[in-house]
Amino acid sequence: MAYFTQDNRQYLVQEFIDGQNLQQELEDSGAFDESQILELLKSLLPVLEFIHSQQVIHRDIKPENIIRRKNNNQLILVDFGAAKYATKTALAVTGTVIGSAGYAAPEQAVGKATFASDIYSLGLTCIHLLTQVEPFDLFDVSENDWVWRDYLKSSVSDRVGEILDKMIVAGTKKRFKNVGEILSLILPNYQRKIQPTVPSQISQPSIIQPTNQLQKQFTSPPEISKSSMPCVFYSTESEKGEVFTFEVPTVNISGYITHRTQGSARQNIEDLGNGIKLEMVYIPGGSFTMGSPDNEEGREKNEGPQHEVTLQPFYMSKYPITQQQYQVMMGNNPSNFRGKNRPVETVSWYDAIEFCKKLSRKTGKIYRLPSESQWEYACRAGTTKPFYFGETITSELVNYNGNYPYAYAPKDKCRQETTDVGTFPPNAFGLYDMHGNVLEWCQDIWHGNYNGAPTDGSSWETEGDSNRRMLRGGSWNNNSRYCRSPRRNDCDADGFINYRGFRIVSSVSGS
Repeated sequence: MAYFTQDNRQYLVQEFIDGQNLQQELEDSGAFDESQILELLKSLLPVLEFIHSQQVIHRDIKPENIIRRKNNNQLILVDFGAAKYATKTALAVTGTVIGSAGYAAPEQAVGKATFASDIYSLGLTCIHLLTQVEPFDLFDVSENDWVWRDYLKSSVSDRVGEILDKMIVAGTKKRFKNVGEILSLILPNYQRKIQPTVPSQISQPSIIQPTNQLQKQFTSPPEISKSSMPCVFYSTESEKGEVFTFEVPTVNISGYITHRTQGSARQNIEDLGNGIKLEMVYIPGGSFTMGSPDNEEGREKNEGPQHEVTLQPFYMSKYPITQQQYQVMMGNNPSNFRGKNRPVETVSWYDAIEFCKKLSRKTGKIYRLPSESQWEYACRAGTTKPFYFGETITSELVNYNGNYPYAYAPKDKCRQETTDVGTFPPNAFGLYDMHGNVLEWCQDIWHGNYNGAPTDGSSWETEGDSNRRMLRGGSWNNNSRYCRSPRRNDCDADGFINYRGFRIVSSVSGS
């Protein structure tokens, strides 16, 4: 019915089915007989036929994923978390190895699932229900053949036995070609009614605004209609802006890139005038553990105690505010290292606050400095390591003082100046330069630890010394440990130097 992403994990929203799955039914009532298996096939084969006609392979059929609805005994196939589109391109290449051990077909076990893979899994599901024996124990490796008949709890006719045998043949060419062939054997009057369609003809699921807790629980089967969604977190993608794509590398403890991940995010673009744009990236809401563990290298006591923070979605500038963006709003450029696309630096906390005020007046929207928790949440982007790239950083990924590496990374270069924003790879949220380049002002007053800190993502502006404000992220001049995601720094609010800048945030409508 819908899908969303939270804490960098993808979720599907599916109808609640009030009933027992067939594995529970097997444990409670014992092995199925032939009539029950025929009922199962007659109920689920048409479902599979429809799924396959939409070019979708389920890839995880097993007793736990078939539920008998309590009020009418209808059998429902659930859990499409492993499903995939079976395009010609997808079927031609090796894909993700996914599925449940014992039920996955041989070709699926090596990443080459086909429509026949679902037939195989359904066949083994039926045999498991007939025998009450795990599939692994129903195959005799010495004979290289299935011996499921040796474990039957009740008799099965030759006709049904032959159907099941053909469903679980190892070679796909010897298996049933499609679901319709099986239906024609068990339903004498069966005629194929569903014609294959292309994926674009499927009614597309809605996208849900992610949040930490579902405020509306499915406690009974909801009434579903095409015009309504049984969830309160619906929002349209257009509200989040246009899509942009990027690549995020991950490094090991020695700084070597182990893999690269393709990512995408959405951004709204603000026109500041004179052709100068401001990209604001949509940051999904969620929860994270703020602070560092006691054993993290370079940890300071002020980075604890670790605590859970839950945030609503917000927008954050893709880059630190640049010199041209600052110039067009403020009418001056205080930076020491000049370059229109370099981050503005040598700005105080009060300068950053004034920039936000002027931008808010110009656009009619509210812009401000991020809270410290918003900054760390956005920096981590779902990661828990010291850096969003992994265990360490290198000068190829971050503008920092490479003479002082982290973990087992080698000594590297120190550029001794800022670099253009976007020079280095982003994190998984699509934010650039969260490590290094310039330290970034946050809204919060300095506190020596997190005792009493807000847990809702808001800035901490009570108690403490209001003349000292937070800085995050490290800079071109800082050692590697100062660039860690949880690292905290503070300074007089009116202080300025050539490695301090800022980025900004704004709220999402309705959050």
